Amino acid sequence: MKKILFSLISLCFIFGCSQSTKDQEGGAKELPRIAIAGIAIESSTFSPALTHEDAFHTRVGDDVFSYYPFFSPDSLDRKRANWIPTIRGHALPGGTVTREAYESLVTKTLDMLKKNVPYDGLFFDIHGAMSVVGLDDPEGDFIVRVREVVGKKTIISTSMDLHGNVSWRLAQNTDLITCYRKAPHEDALESKKRAVDNLLDRLESGRGKPAYKAWIPVPILLPGEKTSTRIEPGKSLYAKVAPAANQEGIVDAAIWIGYAWADEPRNHAVVMVTGDDKEKVTSTAEDLANSFWDVRSEFEFVAPTASLKESLDLAIASKKQPFIISDMGDNPTAGGAGDVTWTLKEILARPEFKSADGPSLIYASIPGPEFVKKAIEAGVGGKVNAFAGATVDARFAPPIKLSGTVEAIEHGDRNAETEVVVKVGSVYVIVTKKRKPYHREKDFTNLGLNPRETDIVVVKIGYLVPELYNMRADWIMALTPGGVDQDLEHLGYKRINRPMFPLDKDMKDPDLKAKLVPSSDTI
Repeated sequence: MKKILFSLISLCFIFGCSQSTKDQEGGAKELPRIAIAGIAIESSTFSPALTHEDAFHTRVGDDVFSYYPFFSPDSLDRKRANWIPTIRGHALPGGTVTREAYESLVTKTLDMLKKNVPYDGLFFDIHGAMSVVGLDDPEGDFIVRVREVVGKKTIISTSMDLHGNVSWRLAQNTDLITCYRKAPHEDALESKKRAVDNLLDRLESGRGKPAYKAWIPVPILLPGEKTSTRIEPGKSLYAKVAPAANQEGIVDAAIWIGYAWADEPRNHAVVMVTGDDKEKVTSTAEDLANSFWDVRSEFEFVAPTASLKESLDLAIASKKQPFIISDMGDNPTAGGAGDVTWTLKEILARPEFKSADGPSLIYASIPGPEFVKKAIEAGVGGKVNAFAGATVDARFAPPIKLSGTVEAIEHGDRNAETEVVVKVGSVYVIVTKKRKPYHREKDFTNLGLNPRETDIVVVKIGYLVPELYNMRADWIMALTPGGVDQDLEHLGYKRINRPMFPLDKDMKDPDLKAKLVPSSDTI
């Protein structure tokens, strides 16, 4: 009922069809002034890689709108406010962000915010798992500095990935907060729009900041590959979130799995609920937190797992095309460096792939800027013999020499810049100038490859994103080494809060009582 009411209020606000859209003198009420800002990355502290500013592909000013379909010029949301976009930077997951890059991006954001104060609201679009050299809780630091510019009155609505981390500092400085409810993140834009709509509804209705914010840290640290909402118990757990959020007296409810491959005190699961009904806010948060804790031992990998050797044995014996193998340990979509050569070395050492008429296999991918340069010199159809990979993460295998025929060269990709396909035996290796995750069928077909008619496709990824998932004839996740190794117990955590499940399997039940976060007005 409350959603319908807010929608009617919003439409009246836009089209001037109600007295509530008039001020006391009978004139039209001014639209709220809302800023947009955000820096998003998921970065592993267990990878030797560093992330620099150019990786964020920042959009500035009005270009920020192009990222959000719901901000198209003719959209209702665009007409409901005077929007002031600043900077929105989004990098591929990777290594720790350099302090220089972080300070540069934050300073540019703050400078733009200062030019247009005051604001009624701010849409704060982040991931929540950024790590920065020498700085704990970067998103908490960022929002504090934003708050210093925009002041206490501005209502901040934060949108996050469910693999982000919500520190107490972040919770206090934001007023509204939500995160994705699906993994894979098919609802990413839907969740961002929810954060925007919640903000607009609170401004248009005059209700302002929610009276209560309940925050519950849940001492669980699990990888996304075990907490997918495609399967149980994640499926049923996250199915409880929307009904919880739709109760009268509640604005939003959210469960964060947290990010497993960074070693900071904030890395753990969290439940947050916001709203105006104190009892409902606290009891709902506690119900969700206890539901999460109760099923902690039921989380399993979303697909079968095996060693790389076992995975290849199964794929070679299979008649299904394509048989997809997830090379998980160096997954660039989770923060891996993307250039670990260990898996590719093992594949090329297999006798089955030595001859051109062996089982067809696509390997996606390995960065090798020097290899790409030599492949371009050789041209399509030419022979190339050069090294690729392991310039960033050589802990598990050195750079690998690839000797084969150049099958394709493509320029202009936003992430890879240049992509080369080299055929070595029966293996088609995609070598990129810069690292790139391969998510979509056209990532392959643009290079003249047909994954659907290939025997084996090896992709540096964890759980399969929807296009790959729908393409698979069979699938297994290989337990391989890298900066996002699935063997969490051997990563060597030193700074996370303990005890932590599943690292401390026999830990006592934690205190899951809701902690009410002070309003940002009290900062």
